[in-house]
Amino acid sequence: MSENRYNLRQEYATWTVFDIFTGLPAEVNDVEQVGLEMEQADDLVDLLNLLYIKRRRGPVH
Repeated sequence: MSENRYNLRQEYATWTVFDIFTGLPAEVNDVEQVGLEMEQADDLVDLLNLLYIKRRRGPVH
């Protein structure tokens, strides 16, 4: 099972980072992540998925 929660979706000439569980655009600091350049969106997906995985695993003791 994939641990990823975020992915990319092309919207015309730009990209949206979206939550694969809800289908809605991801939000960072209450700003929807839409209208992004491909490289920007791809980097953000990697970062958000990494943070999500770390949160799910919780603290290491």
